[in-house]
Amino acid sequence: MLSENPTVFTVTVTSDIGEHGKIVEATLKFTYTEKYPDESPLVEIYSQENLEDRDVEELLLLLEKEAEANLGMVMIFTLVTAVQERLNEIVDLMKNRREEEKRQKEKEAEEAEKVAFHGTIVTIENFLAWKARFDLDMAELRRKRQKEEEQSGKPKVTGKQLFETDHNLDTSDIQFLEDAGNSVEVDESLFQEIEDLDLEEDDPDFAPLEIGSDDD
Repeated sequence: MLSENPTVFTVTVTSDIGEHGKIVEATLKFTYTEKYPDESPLVEIYSQENLEDRDVEELLLLLEKEAEANLGMVMIFTLVTAVQERLNEIVDLMKNRREEEKRQKEKEAEEAEKVAFHGTIVTIENFLAWKARFDLDMAELRRKRQKEEEQSGKPKVTGKQLFETDHNLDTSDIQFLEDAGNSVEVDESLFQEIEDLDLEEDDPDFAPLEIGSDDD
């Protein structure tokens, strides 16, 4: 009892024990009017535990509805019983909400695992998109390499140009074979420059293709 004139008192209503021992609770504050029970008492949620704002609003609407339905009769017990039943429903809903959230998280984790396992499915559209990006990247890479070569002043040489400028390559294969223990004899005359050969080019009867023929 908070007051006798007017009559004001509170009733604490607690739900049944839910999952993991969790409960919800609401303390109702009733104030009798002069015409009670021919008119509804004033009701408010004095305090609450583990209730969301929407749950509190639903309880107030429920109390208003039940009070209107029981005008002319002593109704406090009826109102408290209605709230008790609703709190039990809320506890069950909270359990269902947690179970649904758990199932949703498990489903999302399973889908993410499937995506990681199977990878991205290749279609014509995403392959062409990838190919276009790849071609652009390769073109950009070639452009950068060409720019670097131009800036360094050292253009890329071909294999032939490298062979002509580095005379060590003339005997590189021979050296490799000798290091491997193979004895190789080389007729160096075969590698003479064509200009060093004493050819009788002024002879009108000179025919290079006939050198070494049986007729000679």
